[in-house]
Amino acid sequence: MKKLVPLFPLFASASMLIFGNGLQTTLLAWRGTTEGFPLSLIGLITAFFYVGFALGCMHVTQLLRAIGHIRAYAAMAAIVAVTILMTALIINPWLWMAMRLINGYCLAVLFAAIESWINSRVDNSIRARTLSIYRYIDLSSMTLAQYFLPWFGGEGFTLFAIAAIAFSLSLTPISLADKSSPAPPDKMNFDLRFLWKISPLAATGCIAVGMTNTVYRSLGPVYARELGFDTTITAWFLAAGIISGVILQYPLGHFSDIKDRRSVIMVATAGALFASLFLVLVAGSTIWGNIVGVFMLGAFSMPLYSLCSAHANDRAGPGQYAVISAGILFFWSLGAIIGPSLAATFMGWYGPKALFVFTASVQIIFLSYTLSRVVRRPG
Repeated sequence: MKKLVPLFPLFASASMLIFGNGLQTTLLAWRGTTEGFPLSLIGLITAFFYVGFALGCMHVTQLLRAIGHIRAYAAMAAIVAVTILMTALIINPWLWMAMRLINGYCLAVLFAAIESWINSRVDNSIRARTLSIYRYIDLSSMTLAQYFLPWFGGEGFTLFAIAAIAFSLSLTPISLADKSSPAPPDKMNFDLRFLWKISPLAATGCIAVGMTNTVYRSLGPVYARELGFDTTITAWFLAAGIISGVILQYPLGHFSDIKDRRSVIMVATAGALFASLFLVLVAGSTIWGNIVGVFMLGAFSMPLYSLCSAHANDRAGPGQYAVISAGILFFWSLGAIIGPSLAATFMGWYGPKALFVFTASVQIIFLSYTLSRVVRRPG
């Protein structure tokens, strides 16, 4: 526990950052639907966010090296607050695409700054468990954000303002914390081959997680609306897949710290695949069937990012944590760019259930790849 005390300000800032991001993601998908935006256009708005995110990953190490973690965080958080307010002032899909592009760029820097800071403070013996605590904060903040939609309604300015306030307040803990920020990243250019060489499984896993988990978060409101769920049921539906993520975060992280992380990754992927198939074949359009399905999906799929991140950071040297965090986030964003666009297209062609046909397909491919890596390198 003593090793985690210096991380508390980071965790506090992360909670407000993730809350604001979760609120705006759900709000924009819901608001875009009510404004009559075509489903393909909503998917494109989502994709623009992840394009910006990928671009941010490419520049984050240079930015952190030039001005440091705290100043970079402050600048990016302020810009994100402005982009949220702009989307509230002007309801236009093309402006929303531009704002989400900028928003994504800034959030890549914000997440890379926090995650590299966390990884630089812990060793391999507790890395996955520490990242599990970070994910607890992620999931609890994201869950809370879902309920603001039925509490305040998706129309009007209120939720946009709350999201902007959250980003602004996230500056406070990290700015008032002690001055022991991580060492600047090594003077190396953004190089995906570096991460791929360290851990091809982590790189592939982050693409798969980006394609599946972000699809649920961004298109889940559309899926629920297409099934006829109201705002309250939609909030419960979205929250179920996030709340359940806390159940297996720490247990899977604990086992991966003492066992082969790849075996634990396979177990989590297999569980997520089962949940996706349940949603397609069993849940139908019933409220409880879908809530049970996404509860299982979240329980197994949410820990995968932390497990893949820990697997890559196990092999990091001093000064390499920011580079690895940027690479992991880039691969995740690459999946997130592809996933929502493809899933939204399939949903438009085949109906809402195509969302989980898509996630099941990705999970089958990743599970097969992970198995091949374990067979190829048993140790």
